[in-house]
Amino acid sequence: MHIPDIAPIGGSLGWSSLVAALPLVTVFVTLGVLKWKAHWAGLSALAVAAVVAVVAYGMPVQLAALSATQGFAFGVFPIMWIVLNAIWLYELTVHSGRFADLRRVIDRVSDDLRVQAIIIAFCFGGLLEALAGFGAPVAITGVMLMAVGFRPMRAAVVVLISNTAPVAFGAIATPIITAGTLTGIPYTEIAAVVGHQTPILAAVVPLILVLIVDGRRGVRQVWPFALAVGLAFGAAQFVAANWISAELTDVIAALVGLAVGVAMLRVWQPSDTEGARMRMMEAGGEPDVDTRDDLPAGGLALDNRTDVLTTARVFMALMPYLLIICVFSVAKLVPAVKAWLASTDVKFGWPGLDGQIATTAGKVSTSTQFTFAWLSSPGSLLLLCGVAVAVAYRVSARDALGLYGATVAKLKFAILTVAAVLALAYVMNQSGQTITIGTWIAGAGTAFAFLSPILGWLGTAVTGSDTSANALFATLQQTAAHHAGLDPTLLVAANTSGGVVGKMISPQNLTIAATAVGLLGRESDIFRKVIWWSVGLLAVMCLLVGLQSTVLAWMLP
Repeated sequence: MHIPDIAPIGGSLGWSSLVAALPLVTVFVTLGVLKWKAHWAGLSALAVAAVVAVVAYGMPVQLAALSATQGFAFGVFPIMWIVLNAIWLYELTVHSGRFADLRRVIDRVSDDLRVQAIIIAFCFGGLLEALAGFGAPVAITGVMLMAVGFRPMRAAVVVLISNTAPVAFGAIATPIITAGTLTGIPYTEIAAVVGHQTPILAAVVPLILVLIVDGRRGVRQVWPFALAVGLAFGAAQFVAANWISAELTDVIAALVGLAVGVAMLRVWQPSDTEGARMRMMEAGGEPDVDTRDDLPAGGLALDNRTDVLTTARVFMALMPYLLIICVFSVAKLVPAVKAWLASTDVKFGWPGLDGQIATTAGKVSTSTQFTFAWLSSPGSLLLLCGVAVAVAYRVSARDALGLYGATVAKLKFAILTVAAVLALAYVMNQSGQTITIGTWIAGAGTAFAFLSPILGWLGTAVTGSDTSANALFATLQQTAAHHAGLDPTLLVAANTSGGVVGKMISPQNLTIAATAVGLLGRESDIFRKVIWWSVGLLAVMCLLVGLQSTVLAWMLP
């Protein structure tokens, strides 16, 4: 059995942390500096993690290899299973011709790209995060932005930055429920504290999106709409997290934000809409041709703008997304259905690894358990939605299967990347590398309150999941809080809130975004555009949590 030593390098936690961080440094250097393709960056970081695990942490070679295989399998299922079926569903809408109608429908609400970025990526993406999570919002809203006229790179950056504030309560509050389960703190109390943190991000994210789409000129022209939607989303998130339901927080916030936005457009319209579209199309640094065959850069061409958009065509254009909302709402919010779906899960210990990995306390780790959620997985639900869409759109079985095979072929490098990154995460976690880094950061005493969001950010950046970040560090945050005389609930919540701004730089999510917009292989370019937003928002969260532990303690419930 492998029992991780948190300070294997001469008993020094500092030196051990430097060695343990080598796989992460490899990811950042190969992506951000050397501009390697994401799958090579992921595989190289996995190799470094395996060497560190075996040489520095004394993990048996066979256990390191098996740990990597478990992570690789988790990357394929459920993560890429979700993305594969989301992209396939999109391909069905393109093949049927209904996706062009979607642009017309969205243009009816507003034909301003800055407004569309907020409605699609922030509001609708928030709703998808609330119900599905695990990459589905990035994949689906990415292709939707392309449909309304976004260039690929800008679409990728917008959807990644949008996928922040809703993440803490994503997938029916799974990250928060996980933290509560592991720490013994009632998850409703954690949710209430998170509800005093992430709404601040929600209030400013729409303004950031407008800045990305159209610069400071766009902010001057669209700030009333951006601020109204952001404040509405944040206020609803605050109220729901504290007094209604943690599980429904993002559902309520997304719907309130969307309702406020649509209502505002009835009495206010942005200026210089056509100028904003022209400026975005003329902006440099974008590829002239999308790498996919079915979608030209700048969105779908509308071959006949004079077509009458009937009620039936509007419904059929929106049907896939309405279906997704209905299916996931029933699957996640109806207790009997949720319980039945969960009962179909197949759980087993990973062969050769189960029972051979211990925690730092010497207890057998549960991380070697694998859940094959063949029916309850969001990916499986998206597959069912795709089948229903194919039937409704009268796509033949032969064409639907052909599109599925073509989608698998297109995603082959994305699947490899995400699987490699999850293999990296499992090796780092089960060998002890991640806990070494976390324990070193937690040794900052009372100053740890300012640093605690960094652990969540780090965990999410590595694994691509706020839930996984809480699984890694929630109990560590709780223990560090007790030792430093800080509020454990605050620091566990800070781990969750810090994680939401780490998701945009995760190689997993970078690959999903790149795949959705047709920029697979250019993840390093996307990374360099979002890293400073991630670091900046992390600094804001660190400052907020630090102040909430001292002079702003009155903010907490």
